[in-house]
Amino acid sequence: MANHLFDPLFGRHATSNADFLTAGGASLSYSAFLGLSAQMANLFTTLGAKKGDRVALQVSKSPEALAVYAACLRCGLALLPLNTGYTIAEVDYFLSDAEPFLVICDPAKAADVAMIVPDGSRLLTLDANGKGSLTDDAAEQEDTQAPVTCGPDDLAAILYTSGTTGRSKGAMLSHDNLLSNARALAGLWRFSEDDVLLHALPIFHTHGLFVAVNVTAISGAKMLFHAGFKLERILEDLPRATVLMGVPTFYTRLLDAPCFTRQLVAHMRLFVSGSAPLQAETHERFESQTGHRILERYGMTETNMNTSNPYDGERRAGTIGFPLPGVDLRITDPETARRLPDGEIGMIEVRGPNVFKGYWRMPEKTAQEMRDDGFFITGDLGRIDDDGYLSIVGRQKDLIISGGYNIYPKEIEGLIDALPGVGESAVVGVPDADFGEAVIAAVVPAPGAQPDPAKLLEQLRPMLARFKHPRNIHLVEELPRNTMGKVQKNILRAQFSNAPAA
Repeated sequence: MANHLFDPLFGRHATSNADFLTAGGASLSYSAFLGLSAQMANLFTTLGAKKGDRVALQVSKSPEALAVYAACLRCGLALLPLNTGYTIAEVDYFLSDAEPFLVICDPAKAADVAMIVPDGSRLLTLDANGKGSLTDDAAEQEDTQAPVTCGPDDLAAILYTSGTTGRSKGAMLSHDNLLSNARALAGLWRFSEDDVLLHALPIFHTHGLFVAVNVTAISGAKMLFHAGFKLERILEDLPRATVLMGVPTFYTRLLDAPCFTRQLVAHMRLFVSGSAPLQAETHERFESQTGHRILERYGMTETNMNTSNPYDGERRAGTIGFPLPGVDLRITDPETARRLPDGEIGMIEVRGPNVFKGYWRMPEKTAQEMRDDGFFITGDLGRIDDDGYLSIVGRQKDLIISGGYNIYPKEIEGLIDALPGVGESAVVGVPDADFGEAVIAAVVPAPGAQPDPAKLLEQLRPMLARFKHPRNIHLVEELPRNTMGKVQKNILRAQFSNAPAA
């Protein structure tokens, strides 16, 4: 009897007294963590959970919350991790769609969540300190449990997409989707039991849960487990770590700290960035200040990780590297699906053991986004250069079509970001009566700068074909982002759709 994912990630550490994670000054060994997960698994079984049932989890990050993931794998249950920022109305949709056997929420939200829990579902609580009815009830259970037999295609998790262009879809991830990715990344990034990962990412997202935790566990490494990214705490723990996985904002904030020096990170082995594009300027500044080049990679909810810059070799700024071992990638014409040669911009499509099983209870949507030959249509537009490095030029939904011409926002953003006084920018299309769409840009000034939008437009004009010229540049204090740092361009489109022309 074997559990395809639990055994290689966690099961083999069952008797290990080595530290798995340290949180709030307290360390938890692999064996102690697995004992806690076994108690939870026994509780779930006692409550009547059966293989294939779903467990919805909307709680603050804690070692106990992470143990819910391991407990679900033990029982063959599918974890449904939910962003802690979701409103009750949003959670209502997810629960009604996934029909979980068990819902776990913060005690402070229990009264509201109880009103939307589907008939027949159970409700337990867990707070940021690991306290609640879940841990109270689990404490009465045995700390050993025989994991349920699970195969490669069994469901391990359902992750809902952000739903910015319609109803959120539940991406079904199998045991082998997660295991194959963990093995590929651990090998590619040279992880070992000597590594200490500084973990400051949320665990309701594929980056913090399935990349960071799975790669750590499969390597027998250790985590310094932070509830979130607090700059002072991160700087304090950096001397104890060997690897940091983060989003671009982690790195921009670190660079602005006076004590973030080459000496402070001389012992570090690897810095990884993902979940949102890393500006080339940040990449170069980081290397200049620390001597390290950030390793950028590319993934998404439906596929886990697809590509990575090399561990050995050039980590090229502005690119996301090469396909992972076992992953096939191609660039196609979005209209005809014809494969395009290197150098041309088109749709990124991927195929491999990392690609999800489909969308939960949406067979039609699954069929729309999967080719007959197994390739998944990512919705990202990209280009492969002469050396084989992949770059993303934007999302297909962000493509601007003005007067019949295709305009790729990232091209314009790169030029604007390089102008004096600009901190960062985002380019979107807004409705235009004559051309269908017009280009506008939102610009965040660099610290202490006060750029003049008219002068920025004047500087841009010689660099771009006329049809790419922004109609307006709007100065904003910050760009709207989701919890993983991605710019929410739908909000910018709504904000500036009726803005008068300059």
